[in-house]
Amino acid sequence: MNGISAATGASEQAPVVIERSYDARVEDLWALWTTKDGFESWWGPVGFRVEVKALEARRGGALDYEMIADAPEAIAAMKRMGQPLTHRTRGMYSEFEPHERLTLVHVIDFVPGSGVYQSLIDVSFGTAEGKARMTVSLHPHPDPHWTRMTAQGFGSQLTKLDERFGWSGG
Repeated sequence: MNGISAATGASEQAPVVIERSYDARVEDLWALWTTKDGFESWWGPVGFRVEVKALEARRGGALDYEMIADAPEAIAAMKRMGQPLTHRTRGMYSEFEPHERLTLVHVIDFVPGSGVYQSLIDVSFGTAEGKARMTVSLHPHPDPHWTRMTAQGFGSQLTKLDERFGWSGG
């Protein structure tokens, strides 16, 4: 991604690591990250939805989507913060090992005063005790505030999978 720096200043922060085990197949979890229907079915915090414009599930493949506030609470929150109700997000798959591992690189262009930089999400898949296991590492942003916001938003969107697959915190 030419002209875009990696998140600098983030090295003093640790990645946020989230693990889940679900009564599902690894292939089902993989499809949630690598297909248009799968991605649109869960991506975005509660109160938001996405519309995928491009999803090329391969190493170097593009990911382009719009995140849209569509619940009254989310719309009100975005208006209070002076943020648009729709935000276009672009990125790519930088690592791609089917059913094992992927890395998403998002272009972050909405943080005031930070310029444009990249944010990484590493995901690994496996099985343990008959369940599909997913480990997500959210790499830190230069500003710890945005790292916290990313972790909160991702935790919120995971509730969609938790409900779908019956995760109870164990």
